[in-house]
Amino acid sequence: MNKEAVVLINLGTPKSPKVKDVRNYLSEFLNDPFVIDINPIGRFFLVNMIIVPFRAPKSAKAYEQLWTPEGSPLMVYGRALEEKVRTKLKDQADVYLSMRYQQPSMESVFNEMEGKGYEKITVIPLYPQYATASTETIFVEMQKLMSGWSNIPAIKFVDQFYDHPLFIDTIIDRASKYNFDDYDHIIFSYHGLPKRQLNKLYSNAETCDDHLCATEINETNQKCYVATCYATTRLLVERLSLEKDQYSVGFQSRLGKGWVEPFTDHILTDLAAKGKKKVLVFCPAFVADCLETIVEIGIEYQEEFEEAGGEKVQLVESLNDHDTFVDCLVNIAYPNV
Repeated sequence: MNKEAVVLINLGTPKSPKVKDVRNYLSEFLNDPFVIDINPIGRFFLVNMIIVPFRAPKSAKAYEQLWTPEGSPLMVYGRALEEKVRTKLKDQADVYLSMRYQQPSMESVFNEMEGKGYEKITVIPLYPQYATASTETIFVEMQKLMSGWSNIPAIKFVDQFYDHPLFIDTIIDRASKYNFDDYDHIIFSYHGLPKRQLNKLYSNAETCDDHLCATEINETNQKCYVATCYATTRLLVERLSLEKDQYSVGFQSRLGKGWVEPFTDHILTDLAAKGKKKVLVFCPAFVADCLETIVEIGIEYQEEFEEAGGEKVQLVESLNDHDTFVDCLVNIAYPNV
């Protein structure tokens, strides 16, 4: 038996596209205080009395569009990724896949690992860019689950990997199948966040906008989600040899007001109004294709773009179980292997 373990953790997915399963998923996800970071009483009523009851049926229809005969793509690709990383590390570490919400739960996975007597555990949240609503909630949950362990092993927690060369290489390889001359514009679309979550990183009433987050990484903003999204884009733009007028950065999947702008759907309708017909969209915050990529970008934004006069929104596939991404995760866990 190996003395070390690697845990890959993604967001999670409903058990099925049925309304009751989507409701259970949304309830667990949105009741997380790191996700909706408002007064607990306000969050309880907002999530359980308004958002989940009204959103679950609509989300269930979206999940029906997403679902494959094998199941949720996020889970299918997650299992494939787990198996490939396990094969690479078979003599070095045991490998587990977990989800922050729903199954396989962090609780079940960490309970299983507790009895194995590991000397070291590497935890890799599958989020390239750090954010409290994604990465930090995993870290806090991990600490809670391990607090009762009688023998806590060495822990390596990877908080972000947006600038890892093999992560960038994987996206570049995904892009290689597309002829950029066939498209009028390129969008790098990232999951949105409320501005208030970003601004909590700073003190003295400073905000994300005060730290040049759209143009540079510095000592104060290196864990700012917006800063690392723009940094990811700069790394990709350099490799793809794009000029400034060829691409835009946008944020999608907003829920409510006060979210990071510009919004991807607004960029698309503006492009259509300018006569742009074909747009290529990268989603570098999502390592696996999911509701936000396949349905939101590939179906919903496609429909909005057509209604505004455009023709095609082409989604670039996520990393999924790409062999170079497998190598990336292996290298993150064991740089010398």
